Amino acid sequence: MTVNAEPLLRELAPQVLGAIVRRFGDFAAAEDAVQEALLAATLQWPNDGLPDNPRGWLIQVAARRMTDQLRSDFARRRRETTVYAWSPVEQQIVAAPDAGDASHQDDSLILLFMCCHPALTRASAIALTLRAVGGLTTAEIARAYLVPEATMAQRISRAKQKIKSSGIPFQMPTDRDRVERLDAVLHILYLIFNEGYASSSGQTLQRIDLSTEAIRLARAVHLHLPDDPEVAGLLALMLLTDARRQARTGADGELIPLAEQDRSLWDRHAIAEGVSLVTASLSRGSVGAYQLQAAIAAIHDEAPRADDTDWPQIAALYRLLERMSDNPMVSLNHAVAVAMVDGPRAGLALLTKLDADARLASHYRLDAVRAHLHEMAGDRERAIAHYQAAAGATTSVPERNYLTTRAARLASGT
Repeated sequence: MTVNAEPLLRELAPQVLGAIVRRFGDFAAAEDAVQEALLAATLQWPNDGLPDNPRGWLIQVAARRMTDQLRSDFARRRRETTVYAWSPVEQQIVAAPDAGDASHQDDSLILLFMCCHPALTRASAIALTLRAVGGLTTAEIARAYLVPEATMAQRISRAKQKIKSSGIPFQMPTDRDRVERLDAVLHILYLIFNEGYASSSGQTLQRIDLSTEAIRLARAVHLHLPDDPEVAGLLALMLLTDARRQARTGADGELIPLAEQDRSLWDRHAIAEGVSLVTASLSRGSVGAYQLQAAIAAIHDEAPRADDTDWPQIAALYRLLERMSDNPMVSLNHAVAVAMVDGPRAGLALLTKLDADARLASHYRLDAVRAHLHEMAGDRERAIAHYQAAAGATTSVPERNYLTTRAARLASGT
């Protein structure tokens, strides 16, 4: 495959899926057809070259797959019933769909809101959207939610069947319905961005295609709901976090922690846009979790040096965020901020409250944070042990290499 083909396919996949669902209405069958089209592209494009209209090419191939499947289904039904009925759907099949009229229409935002329909549970909606719109594998989604892969596969399958049986129309929801689905939409975009910014597995730290797609969709939602403070807060958070992308890895892809990054590599235009968005959203009076996280990111980004970071303000914002959220990752970050203000022992004391949280039982972050705070406290042996434990638990190669290196440096006294 050419260098740019894989990210292009990932970017186009939700748009093509939206176009096929719009035309044929069957979500599950449409996803299968799109997967076949993507596979065909991976096999043909390296030899034939990139088509002039990659999106239109994929839509046309997926539409043909759907047409073939529907024709086969209708033929089977006719054989079973020996009755031929000329239905509107059959008329559509005989018409041989032409992808040209849809090849420039982006339906991914409609697809996003469709996956967040009230007919689905929140957990199912999030899982389905991460799969259909975000392009994450079932295993990646399972890791993000700390559940077995088989459980997540069943959840996604049930969600597809629910959409099929409920006859959810493929269209943008009304203003009222859109607001009702917004919390799920924003949470899904947040998860997609996080997986792109810090990949949970694999050889690379970042999956730029995912984080870029999340930002694109967040901009689209913000365009539709410009006065919603949490929409603006989420977009700001993404921009302020993504602004550090170039400085997060070294020449060999190794992880560089925030305190050691070359801040001249940070994207100042993205920072300015993010700061403007979060400042405006906070002035509206209604403060939500995404706005608070964006405010924390802005404090980091506006500090000229790591030593200039306003840690007391960050700790205060995390305390407020902790009251709003039951997310143990927020508590982990709060412990780090407290350690930077009151010393590592204060941070370690906060971590003891998380030991009984089942959601963190097998997650590497708790050991990684504990190792960092023990290192700050000068307890080399405990720091080494927890760095090694964290390295053994993560499925991200750059994260594992970083944690292993920290342990080795402490062991050697360098």
